[in-house]
Parts: sequence; C-alpha cells; structure tokens
Amino acid sequence: MPRKPIIELQDIHLTLKSDAGPVNILRGIDLSVQEGETIGIVGPSGSGKSTLMSIMAGLEVPTKGSVRIAGETLETLDEDALARFRRANVGIVFQSFHLIPTMTALENVAIPLELAGDRNAFDAAAARLQAVGLGDRATHYPSQLSGGEQQRVALARALSTNPKILLADEPTGNLDGRTGELIIDLMFRLHAEEGTTMVLITHDDALAAKCTHQVRIEDGRVVSNTTLPQEALAGE
Repeated sequence: MPRKPIIELQDIHLTLKSDAGPVNILRGIDLSVQEGETIGIVGPSGSGKSTLMSIMAGLEVPTKGSVRIAGETLETLDEDALARFRRANVGIVFQSFHLIPTMTALENVAIPLELAGDRNAFDAAAARLQAVGLGDRATHYPSQLSGGEQQRVALARALSTNPKILLADEPTGNLDGRTGELIIDLMFRLHAEEGTTMVLITHDDALAAKCTHQVRIEDGRVVSNTTLPQEALAGE
C-alpha cells in the first residue's frame, strides 16, 4: 500500500518588504514528502532552504500557497493552534543548538514534554538522553558540554515528544567533521528505529546523499528532486 504524503507544499511563495522594494524569497515551491522518507534539501546560501523549513514548521507564513503538514492545513491555524500543532507533530534541530544555558541537559529535554502536560516528563527526558548516549550527562549545563554533546541534547529534545516529523537546519554546521558524522549516524539510526519523517537542510552533498530524496533549491525554486535508489541506501 502506498504511503500518504505527510508534507504537502503547493505553489509556495514568500515575498518580504524592504526599503529597496519587495524581495522574493520563495518563488513557487511544490514539494510532497511521504511518511517515513528522509529528504536532504541542498542549495547555495540565500536560496531559501531555511525559510522553507520554517514554513514547514509553521514558524513562517507564506505570502501565497498551501501548506499541509501531518493532515493540518497550516494557513488556517492561529498562533495558539500552530503552537499545539508543532508540539504534537514536529521536532526541530537548529544549527546553533538553542539550549537554555541555565537549565541542565535533562531540563532542556524535558521542556517540550512539560509543555505537553506529560506527568512523566523527566523520566521520558532521561530515556531520550540515554538513547543519544548522554545518560551520564543529564545534570550538566550546556556550558559543560562539548558542541557534539549539545547537539545530541538538542536532538533528544526535538525527539522527546515522538514527533511525526523531524526538521534539522544544518545540524552539523557548527561541528567538526568527525563529530558531525557521529551526529548524522545517530539521526539516521533513530530514524530507522522510529520511522520519523526527516527533512535535513544542509550544504553537505554527502549528507544529502544518505537520504531517500535530494531536493535542490536555487533562487527560491526547486530545480531538482532526485530519488536515491533504494539499493544504494541498502549498501550504506
């Protein structure tokens, strides 16, 4: 049985005002992502990749077009409904980690669970830290963790509520090569175990090549959408 789309973008435009006139960030993006797929979105800086991810997360509203994510049509939702939508469906990993410095690793991971009203938030957060290999670092603050450890905490936090979709914006951008490889291996391992749909924004073609699909964006448009042969993935 064919899988159904979990991300459906139709004719997405985003135009911002500036003193010099309107700036066209996205120029008619069409994209469909099936449940359980891994998508690598690549392209030069300024091409609109991160903006597109923000639209998928309901953090940015397009000027024109339809955004349907996990069965919800986002342009029909108000801010409160969008927040509930994200809490229930989407985990986000940022390049700069975005951990709260005054909270321990455990407390950072527990935040989404507490917001969702989970009475076992700290037990669930501890399990997530264990899953990313940081069970022994739960009481450490971000300043006491390496860059790779902070990104693993951010990944644990993004996955804490068992989201249907994981969005990651340059997840290895602030890490050295070896640490970046470890983070990517971890992300794909967790994807394989849990079947989460994963969208990666990256400048790294080698990272995008690990995905089931590679989407290239240039000047706010999709210029290619390539399906990676499944036998190639099986040989990884």
